[in-house]
Amino acid sequence: MRKELFQPTAEGEARLLLLINAFTTSKNSLEGRTKLAKLDFLLRYPSFLQRALSIHVPKVIFPQSSEIDETIETRMLRYRYGPWDPAYFAILGSLIGRGLVVPVPTATGIGYRATSTGQRLASRIALTEPWQDAARAVKLLKTHFDKSGSWLKDFIYQHFPEVVNSSWGQTL
Repeated sequence: MRKELFQPTAEGEARLLLLINAFTTSKNSLEGRTKLAKLDFLLRYPSFLQRALSIHVPKVIFPQSSEIDETIETRMLRYRYGPWDPAYFAILGSLIGRGLVVPVPTATGIGYRATSTGQRLASRIALTEPWQDAARAVKLLKTHFDKSGSWLKDFIYQHFPEVVNSSWGQTL
């Protein structure tokens, strides 16, 4: 694989910070990389988010621009349990290293929680024009897809065969 696929980007860091922040509560964190990756997949690919919403909660409409999917900053790869970004480890390391996110032990592994600094930054990012659509999508994900990583994986396997049937390492 190309080395640049493993490098964190500012866009990737902002996107994951928005996700982690939305799932951070006084008692909970975003639990596990599987959940993170599946939520990130739906966030990065609004056409899949729209399909997921129409299947899971048909009454919810997510307005999207027709050109959003063409402007994805980096494509995900088909990996072992579905969509995956090779830069996740570097992005999470960067967010943790800068004190924006902390890893927390959970019953099933490791979760991620936004720190107070991370929460403030995520709130500022969400208010900027380039990130407003992503912030709205994150709220929909929190409201309708705050499920386990296994549930999200199974949902994607069941409803998105074109993703699941792609070859390992294939760009989505």
